[in-house]
Amino acid sequence: MLFAGALTAHAAAVAPPSRLQLAQRIHAQAPNIGMAAITTSLEAYFHVREEKLTDKPLVTIVDYSVSSAHRRLAVADVESGKVLFYTYVAHGKGSGLTYATHFSNRPGTDASSLGVFLTANTYYGEHGYSLRLKGLDPKYNGDAYQRDIVVHSAWYVSKTFALAHGRMGLSWGCFALSRKVESAIVHLIQGATVLVGYYPDPRWLHSSAFLKTSG
Repeated sequence: MLFAGALTAHAAAVAPPSRLQLAQRIHAQAPNIGMAAITTSLEAYFHVREEKLTDKPLVTIVDYSVSSAHRRLAVADVESGKVLFYTYVAHGKGSGLTYATHFSNRPGTDASSLGVFLTANTYYGEHGYSLRLKGLDPKYNGDAYQRDIVVHSAWYVSKTFALAHGRMGLSWGCFALSRKVESAIVHLIQGATVLVGYYPDPRWLHSSAFLKTSG
């Protein structure tokens, strides 16, 4: 009985955390990012994994409901809930100034796109080491690759810029990161990991094939 009890206790100790526990752990380490953004992103991640589009235990969460002056991007390990990066990210100039409130999938809008993305290949371009993205939500980000919506570094993304201007600078729709961390983040999340651009848009939340609320 003692041996069986020890086995039960050991199993409980090593049991993987529930999704709620994962969300709570991520939120504790990245408090600017709302629980709704975290739980939605985890739901999307596990749907993408079920579709066998990824086998990597990483999710990048961008909470567009947060001001660009604050850290609103987190890269998390979905097995442990550990946040590996928690940092600033700019949005597109077609989406708003301090807050992103408008999103588009159309070329020429310079707006950020909502939805579930899969990271693709890296390359060296105008902004240096950059990462291409494939949009998995056709109506919301399906043209991201063709629009060159990528992860890249930018001089206008830093705590200093935010303190001076009350917000970050604006991209042309890309996920622009600080030069201090962009290279490390891109190196980590490249090659078929999940990235979610979150905003409480009921149309996206109820239509995405990667969310539980899809009809």
